[in-house]
Amino acid sequence: MTADTAYSINVLGDFCGIRDVEALTADSLQSKYGIRQADVMVLFGGSILNGGDIFAHAIKNKIAKKYIISGGVGHTTDALRKKVHKEYPSIITDGLTEAEIFSRYLSSLYGVKADYLETKSTNCGNNITFLLDLFKEKGTAFRNIILCQDAAMQRRMEAGLRKYVSDDILIINYAAYKANVITDKNRLIYSSEIHGMWDIEKYISLLMGEIPRLSDNTEGYGPAGKNFIAHVDIPKEVEKAFERLKATYGDYIRKADPLYSSSR
Repeated sequence: MTADTAYSINVLGDFCGIRDVEALTADSLQSKYGIRQADVMVLFGGSILNGGDIFAHAIKNKIAKKYIISGGVGHTTDALRKKVHKEYPSIITDGLTEAEIFSRYLSSLYGVKADYLETKSTNCGNNITFLLDLFKEKGTAFRNIILCQDAAMQRRMEAGLRKYVSDDILIINYAAYKANVITDKNRLIYSSEIHGMWDIEKYISLLMGEIPRLSDNTEGYGPAGKNFIAHVDIPKEVEKAFERLKATYGDYIRKADPLYSSSR
């Protein structure tokens, strides 16, 4: 493994894992957006445990007026169940949706809870549509919203929401982690520990699966393809990094699991 490989992985990671503010604080929101508290914050269940930690601190610090966890059963659910129960044996996760798992995690570790749980979604697309249904059901209006998703899927989640909301809605991204991959003794490692982080191979697989999905072509999820998300501009450097990695990690490109697909 070379430094170029690590660099290319980090290019994809930085592109996918958007954080629109340096820190999720009232001062950061005020400085950039002129608000000290968002209307809504959403944690998506595809995240690693670090996303739950961020969400808990956001609740404690009153970063938003309403807090929602969105996640039913999808391709990351089983891994989340196993990870939480292994680290915290008192939290029983068998049969739970992602939102329910994170709800128990927040309660057990931090003594906080979300206002609402969305438990029907099976993929990033209906994470958004079912979330918007929930907002409508609960009468939750918003002019701005903070999204916290696994960093590999953060940009796609934002593009999914942009497809359905008006341009005057402010979407604030805060990915669940910022990973930096380096080489050490000819192997790829993370430069620092991240709570609940994927192993390197899984992280690469998630990133490699995102670029084809984000592409606005006949095979992608944009308007020119499956029309699941709003258009995303993919910088040339990101495309080049993806092509460089395909030589080694072409087999890592994650295919959509039909078990979790839907018409919404």
